Amino acid sequence: MSWGLLAVAGVVVALGGLLQGLIGFGLALVAVPLLALLDPALVPVPVLVVASAHAMMSLVREFGHVDWRGVGWAMLGRLPGTVVGIWIVDSLDPKSFGVVVGAAVLACVLLSVISWRPQPTPPSLVTAGVASGSFGTATSIGGPMVALLYQNQSGPQVRATLAAFFTLGSVVSIIGLSATGNVTAHQLWAGLALIPFLVAGFLLSGPLRKRFDAGGIRTPMLVVAGASAVVLIVRSALL
Repeated sequence: MSWGLLAVAGVVVALGGLLQGLIGFGLALVAVPLLALLDPALVPVPVLVVASAHAMMSLVREFGHVDWRGVGWAMLGRLPGTVVGIWIVDSLDPKSFGVVVGAAVLACVLLSVISWRPQPTPPSLVTAGVASGSFGTATSIGGPMVALLYQNQSGPQVRATLAAFFTLGSVVSIIGLSATGNVTAHQLWAGLALIPFLVAGFLLSGPLRKRFDAGGIRTPMLVVAGASAVVLIVRSALL
């Protein structure tokens, strides 16, 4: 990865880390379409690496607010969902994969802005876990499916519970991709190179998360993610 590409990708990751530090998810939603436009090799493994790092830091920061029961039910669905995600990665050519990534981002953006108010019940958590495992493994985007179930809960509980789920889920996805030969040393190093930028965004979210209205930054970032997804779909369709 060139220094110029690293700098641009780092800014994207920092913005995603800031957003996720404020509302509990959004790192991959912002980063995936933009990074896929910069270099398709940055998706999904490098994003999973930085997502794992962010989740671990968030979990340490707000560990006492985790809904472990909900995490358990969601992980029950995440495991079979991971298998589906691996199949997607193995089966699609670069053109189709770009379309899938773009479509997944658009779907998540739409789910993030609708007024649907589901509850974190065991059936809904398992279902969300399957969807999260599938898209999270294939495209690194697995947050909105579970986040929607907790949208009526307190900020600390949302952030902490999602952090615990992402910590476990990202590790499962990386292990699954590694076992099937879909992880390279280059991808892992690319993810590690982006972590300093991620830490910067995460640290910036610390003093802001209690006083800052997350909706003020969430809306423009969702717009950017959606627009990037459309560009990615169009570019992939023209390959």
